[in-house]
Amino acid sequence: MDRDDARPDLTPGAQSPMPDIFLSASRTGDAPLDVIVLDALRAIREHLGMEVAFVSQFRDGRRYFRFIDSATGSPPVAVGDSDPLEESYCQYVVDGRLPELIRDASQVPVALELPATTALPVGAHLSVALRLSDGRVYGTICCFSSKPDPTLNERDLALLHLFANFVSQQIERRLAADRDRQAMAERVTAMLGAGAFSVVYQPIFHLVEGRILGFEALTRFSAEPARSPDVWFGEAAEVGLGEQLEMAAVGKALARLDRLPAGVYLSLNVSPTHLLSGAVARSLEGAPLGRIVLEVTEHVPITDYPRFMAALEPLRRRGLRLAVDDAGAGYASFSHILQLGPDLIKLDVTLTRNVDADRTRRSLAAALIRFAEETGSRIIAEGVETVAERDALQGLGVDMAQGYLLGRPMPIAEAAALLRPPYEGP
Repeated sequence: MDRDDARPDLTPGAQSPMPDIFLSASRTGDAPLDVIVLDALRAIREHLGMEVAFVSQFRDGRRYFRFIDSATGSPPVAVGDSDPLEESYCQYVVDGRLPELIRDASQVPVALELPATTALPVGAHLSVALRLSDGRVYGTICCFSSKPDPTLNERDLALLHLFANFVSQQIERRLAADRDRQAMAERVTAMLGAGAFSVVYQPIFHLVEGRILGFEALTRFSAEPARSPDVWFGEAAEVGLGEQLEMAAVGKALARLDRLPAGVYLSLNVSPTHLLSGAVARSLEGAPLGRIVLEVTEHVPITDYPRFMAALEPLRRRGLRLAVDDAGAGYASFSHILQLGPDLIKLDVTLTRNVDADRTRRSLAAALIRFAEETGSRIIAEGVETVAERDALQGLGVDMAQGYLLGRPMPIAEAAALLRPPYEGP
């Protein structure tokens, strides 16, 4: 038998009449389908007293073993193995050349024509086609033992049919998910190929001094279908293109930095994963790090803080600053901030919205502000939209803010023009 270790092709435009499902035979696999199907196989195998149960897939004239459960630790076939479909019990059963229930293969002349009957050997055998809702045959669910079993009956076969229907439904759900993933990959790749995204810049103000300190670079997408940036970035991450998209956005933002005065910084949103991979450091090569702030959201967990800080340290030594974004909106604000020791803490809009009228928000914001003072960080309030919100935040000790009241995200030309004299603050 041949081993097939390839993964499903996610190249945009790739065609496959029956997408592959390659899953580990381990019951500790990440995909729920692994556990569901393997539990079903074990249950049917043990109920029927068989030695091996498996799910096969028919593809390109071959039978591939996708899921296997065995009474022993060394079954005669392994996940990924394949053999010619025309030489398999599976194909013969689907074609009607062999019955679905065989109590003793040595007593079935057609079965004796198949090499597996004597090679394995096959004594008792049950096999049922796995049919999808559109009528296509995905493959089969089979059980066999090396010895005959005269006790097998039609009720056993009916039970296998029941399991086959269940497994077919699970596989069809996975195939639908694979199609969605394929379409997702095609959308993201097409968007990247066309460069159908731009960077806008939202000003960050010093409220007391009335001047712009920096700009946060934000990505906007013009590709169809129209969707928010978080959806595009989420889809890119889902199909393994998250780093490519994020670094493309970082590169586009940095390319315009020279349009801003030397005293103005640029704030970039990055994923902890891409910092750990080295992609962020590579994208920042040659950039004036004293003018760069990296924003790391609290929504994305960091599982290894020492490793994260070690990756960040060389950049911080060269002047780069770190900001914790969305503070107050995540699951462990204070612990997260303590671990990172950021230069800046950005209050999430969920805290700043109606902070003037909502006592709870004001109390939480005040706690983070005092926390920042004690840890040596500075606070930036995000999402400030009203004068009342701005005044309330200033009353709490916040002197830096951004939001629609102060300035909407804008193209680089407008951002640069905003800083030309005569300039008046907010």
